[in-house]
Amino acid sequence: MTMERRNFKSGSLTLSYLDPGGKNEAIIALHAHWMEALTFMPLAESLKSEWRVIALDQRGHGYSDHASSYTREDYLCDLAALYEHLGIRRAILLGNSLGGVNAYQFAARYPDRVQALVIEDIGAVVNDETSFVLNWAGKFESREQLAQVVGPRFLPYLEDSFRQDSNGWRLAFSPKEMLESQRGLLGDHCEDWLGSSCPALLIRGKESRVTSPAHLQAMAARRPNTIFQQLPGGHVVHFDSPEAFAHSLRNFLLNLADPG
Repeated sequence: MTMERRNFKSGSLTLSYLDPGGKNEAIIALHAHWMEALTFMPLAESLKSEWRVIALDQRGHGYSDHASSYTREDYLCDLAALYEHLGIRRAILLGNSLGGVNAYQFAARYPDRVQALVIEDIGAVVNDETSFVLNWAGKFESREQLAQVVGPRFLPYLEDSFRQDSNGWRLAFSPKEMLESQRGLLGDHCEDWLGSSCPALLIRGKESRVTSPAHLQAMAARRPNTIFQQLPGGHVVHFDSPEAFAHSLRNFLLNLADPG
């Protein structure tokens, strides 16, 4: 399968995304902080015969422009601009962490634009402290030095974001900007979570350090048409358990088409 890299404008920013094209029903995939569209390539390959997985490099990530601000409204405006660029009326939204909050907030504001939600390992209340990301800033003489600074816990998830230029190695994102973005993500978003009624699949990684089973189970219980599942893996379930994640997602989407 060929995923073409394409660009569009959101305000003054040029944003990048990966798209296999075709006429299959669209799934717009939104990554977590620090990651990028490439993380959804295996999922897009797995679902290629049935769905068109369009993966966005959100502002400040991947091959998209860095921004002067990373507010909740900024991210939602970017997503609205992607819809407009693609010329689609409705889509399935899949979001991991940052992308998950963006997805359910977009659904709350534009319920007629979202056919279904798939929210991956993020709650309706976000309170994670990520100031350690500032240690990753700057240029490094070698890839190995950058990998050592990032550390073994995060390295597998961030390798797509490694960049090399004539001055050495760095991350595609700005750690300072990502800390600003994370601070904008903090808070109680329960009203947004409950602000839409489309079918939703809420997935938690069994080994996640970010979410708790009790919180996500309560989220699912409070929202109509919501299924809660736990799968093997940590915070980035689609990366840790790609086959289980694709299987769960496929079953959920097939039931949308044939609820009987």
